[in-house]
Order: sequence, then C-alpha cells, then structure tokens
Amino acid sequence: MAIAAAPTRTLPFLRKLTRHARIPVNAFEEAGTQADGDLVRLTMGPFRPYLVTHPDHVQHVLARNQPNYVREGMFWDPLAPLLGEGILSDGETWSESRRILQPLFTAKYVNSLAERMAEIITELIDETVVPGRPFDVAKGISAIVHPTIVRLFFGAKISVADINRLVPAYDVAVTAKAIRLLMPFVPELVPLPGDQAFKKAIKAIDEVVYPRIRQARAEAQEGDDVVSRLCKARQDETGAEGDRRIRDDLVAMHGASTETSATALTWAWPVLQAYPEIAAKLYAEVDRVVGDDPVSTSHLPDLVYLRMFVSELLRLYPPGWILPRKALETDVVGGVTIEAGSTVMLSPYLTHRMSAFWDRPLEFDPERWNPANEAKRHRYAYWPFGAGPHVCLGQHLFMMEAPLLIAGILRKYRPMVHHDGPVSPRLASSLRPAAGLSMTLVPVGRQ
Repeated sequence: MAIAAAPTRTLPFLRKLTRHARIPVNAFEEAGTQADGDLVRLTMGPFRPYLVTHPDHVQHVLARNQPNYVREGMFWDPLAPLLGEGILSDGETWSESRRILQPLFTAKYVNSLAERMAEIITELIDETVVPGRPFDVAKGISAIVHPTIVRLFFGAKISVADINRLVPAYDVAVTAKAIRLLMPFVPELVPLPGDQAFKKAIKAIDEVVYPRIRQARAEAQEGDDVVSRLCKARQDETGAEGDRRIRDDLVAMHGASTETSATALTWAWPVLQAYPEIAAKLYAEVDRVVGDDPVSTSHLPDLVYLRMFVSELLRLYPPGWILPRKALETDVVGGVTIEAGSTVMLSPYLTHRMSAFWDRPLEFDPERWNPANEAKRHRYAYWPFGAGPHVCLGQHLFMMEAPLLIAGILRKYRPMVHHDGPVSPRLASSLRPAAGLSMTLVPVGRQ
C-alpha cells in the first residue's frame, strides 16, 4: 500500500535572506531551527528547494536512495567549469575517476606519507610565519596547506611559481560565484558579480595544469606523483578529451586535498581566542607532548585533546556546509513528496546544530568527543565529509594534516586574533570566515 505524503511545510526564505543580508548563512540557520528536523520547502521566488536536515532524511538522500539524487543544478552547474566531469560529478565518469583516485587517499597510503607531510609542514611554518607581524588568517593557512599537498602529491611536476598561481586562482574560483547560491534561477547568460573573476580564475588554473599534463605525457615517466599516475591510468585516452579528463581529476584532487583543510583550519584560531579554557588545555598538551621538537607522527597518538578539538571544529564549522542535489525521479522522504527535478538542500552545518541530537549544540566543547563519555548518536548526525558513496576522499588526509599543522604552530607560537566578538561565516561554496580576518603569532616563551 502506498504511503500517503504529508502536507509540505513552507518557509518564506527570501524574507530571512533580506533580514540577514550581511551574513546569509544565518538565514539558513534560522530556517533549520524552524524546520526542527522536518523536511520543509523554502520559498525563494521562483526557486523552491527542499531543506533536508534530519539524519534519517540525510541517510535516505545520500545513501539509501543515492542514485536518485545527483550533483546537478544549484551550486553544481555554476561551478562546472571548475569541477569538470570527474570525481565531483555522477555516473560513469565519477565511478572511473574515483577508481583512479581512491588509492591515493586510503588511510594506508596517507599514513605512508605522514612523516614527509610533517617535515613539509614544519618547513613551511618556518618559511611563512613572521613572528609578531599581523597576517590574513585565510591566506596564511593556505600558504601552508596548499604547498604541503602539492609538494606531497605532485612532486616536481608543478613548480613553486605554479603553486603561487594556483592558490589564489582556486580561492577565487570557489568564492566568486557565491551569489549564485542564492539566485540559482538566474540564467548563466545573465551576468552577476563575480562571473568575470571566476572566468579569469579558471583560465589561470588551466594555464598551469594543461602544460603539466602535456609534459608528463610527452616524458611518459613512471612515478608516484599524481600527474604521472593519472597520465598512466588514462594513457589510452589521447588528444584534447583525454587531457581534459586528467585535468578534471587533477583539479578535483587539489580540491579534495586542500579546500577542506584550508577552510576548516582557518576557524581554529578564532575558536581558540573565543574559548580561553579550551585553548589553555590545548596549549598544555602540545607543550607536554611536542615541546621544542619539530612535530612528527610519533606525537600524534598522545595529542588526544587536539584530536577532540579537530572533531569539534568540523562539527560546528564543516567546510562543505551546503550540498544540494537534484531528484531524478519523484520520491517520498519523511512522508513528504519530492517531485522529479526538484532541488534538495542538505547541510551538515545545520544537522550538526540540531538540539535533538546534540547537547548544547552551539557550544564548542571538545569533551563531547572524549571516548570515555562520548554519547551514542545517529550515524548521520555527524557528516563533515559528506556521506554515502560520494563521501570525501580527503578525510584521512585531513585528519592527519590538521593536528600536524595546529601542533606545528602551537609548539612555537600563541595566536592573537584581531577581532572582537564572534566571527561570522561569509557566503561561499565552502564555510569560510568573513574576509579580512587577521591574527598575529606571538613566540612562546619557555624557561
């Protein structure tokens, strides 16, 4: 017998966006609170997506009936020139790209690279940090994260000059089209702010990546770097189309390896300033475990509180804060009919803040991840790396890199963020703090 669909609640979302024009993410948070786990529809003029927040509904969309919900439409179409048709698409191209890239992201392979990663992070901290001089937090963290991953995975195939072009270009590419998140009903032919900056960023990325691909193909060198592996895996796909497939995989690799890390780690420093008791515990642990030594993988098992801190950081500030999907066929989720062609909007940012699944959900508390008192919770109440078949390949890499970077900085410095009050997120495809957030790193005085 067919299940009768319940009437769909609707929320007037444009009104919320107007009220939260300076911080649009707050409009989504307000809508999530009002939904209270129900599947609701947001009225955004001609665009009326469904908001999915309850873990049961997240599990249905991302796992149980995942093939019906594809990465098309809102968010995905505007970013298509950046993301391409590889690991961040669907169907056969996604399956093939995941098969090629997955071996580079397994826990075993990441662990084999961990000590080299620690060495690179230590070198880059020493090269980039100027003690006592204020710097932009997002740019400063990116200046460590991006070169670390490029040097680790790409080897000598990409030069320092190329890295210096890729980092700002990728940053622009994932932020320039943020306004289209709120206005997906506007055709691409209609220009919006950020469109030209996005095109220039894609051009810069392609001008770096394509020559490296052609060089690697011409040299046909064996190697463990990503460029060599991809060229070998796609050696039968020649010409412009083959180069494009490799390009799409490389850009996806770059994103999976760096965007999550750089974005999440930018939030660590304002959090430490906002919670001095938590900061004191973390500083004490790093001083005790690492001390004056360069941070290494041997320190990680004893950095227990730091791992808890990172898990809580991902709960309140998941980088991929909004993940739209398009329904291919009509479906029923939580008693609500989702018509074919409709957009559903999932958000770990909202699910992670639901009071039904989290005690004191808005409070930053690493102790909730203490194995001794960690509460049992719904499997899909916490999904900072996505879930289901499309779960982020870079999660093992992040959970290795994040404590190495944080401990690598804190063993020598104490952060002083130049901002009063809470730090608000800005509208972008990833959850980034407001532009212009700066801090100074003050050397630790040890006896």
